[in-house]
Amino acid sequence: MSKKIKKIAVYGKGGIGKSTTVSNVSCALAKMGYKVMQIGCDPKSDSTGNLQNGKRIPTILHTIMEKGEETKLEDIVFIGDNGVICAEAGGPTPGKGCAGKGIVTAFEKLNELNAYDVYKPDIVLYDVLGDVVCGGFAMPLRNGYADEVYVVTSGEKMSIYAANNIIEAARGFQENSNLKIGGLILNGKNINKEKEAVTEFSEEINVPIVANIPRCNLIQQAEDQYKTVSFLYPESEQAKIYTELAKVMADGVEKSL
Repeated sequence: MSKKIKKIAVYGKGGIGKSTTVSNVSCALAKMGYKVMQIGCDPKSDSTGNLQNGKRIPTILHTIMEKGEETKLEDIVFIGDNGVICAEAGGPTPGKGCAGKGIVTAFEKLNELNAYDVYKPDIVLYDVLGDVVCGGFAMPLRNGYADEVYVVTSGEKMSIYAANNIIEAARGFQENSNLKIGGLILNGKNINKEKEAVTEFSEEINVPIVANIPRCNLIQQAEDQYKTVSFLYPESEQAKIYTELAKVMADGVEKSL
C-alpha cells in the first residue's frame, strides 16, 4: 500500500513573495527530516531557483515538447538544497497558448511516470500563481491533488482581493472534495496598518492567519546568493518563523524512515 502523502497548494498574487515563502518552508521541512517535493506551477518557472543555486531547471512542458514520450523523470525532477525534490511545470511562450496548460500537462506526466512512488515524498508543495484561479491554475485544488490550501497575502488591497478570490474558489471545490483551507500567510510589505488590514480580512472570511512573516533584509541577502534564509541563515529569527510555519503545514505527517 502506498503511504499517505500530504499535498499542499500555496497560492498568492504574483510578486507577493509566494515562491520565497514556499522555498523557505520546503527547506525548513527538509531540515526537520521530512522528504519534500516542491512543484512550481507558474509560467515564469522560477519557484525552485533558490533551492537550485540560481539554476533554472528544465520545465516539464518544455521537456515534453522536446522529447515527447522519451521524457524520463531525471529529465524533469532535480534535487536541491537540503534534499528538496524540485520540478517546474512551465508554460507556453508568452502570448501563445494557455498558461494553465503547463500545470495540467505537468501533473499528468508526473503521474504517468509514477514520480510520487519513485521519490516517496512525505509532503508535496505546489507553488501556484493566484492572480487567476481558473483552468490549469485551479488544477491543484481539483481531483484530489491538494489536501490543503494556504494563501500568501500582504496588506495591499490587490493582494487581499486576489486572496479573497482564491479562498472563494477553494470553498467551491470543497463541495466535492476533502480540501482543507489551512490559513492565510501574511508576508509583510511594511505598509501602514498592514497587520490590521489582514486581520480584518481574516475575520471577515473566517480563515486564520497562520504566520506573520516580517520584511527582512536577510531574505534579500540570501536571494542575492541564490539561497533561502532557511538554508543560509538557519539560526536567524527569520528562519525560525519559516520553521514554525513548516510545523503548521506538516501537522499530522509522519516522517519517512
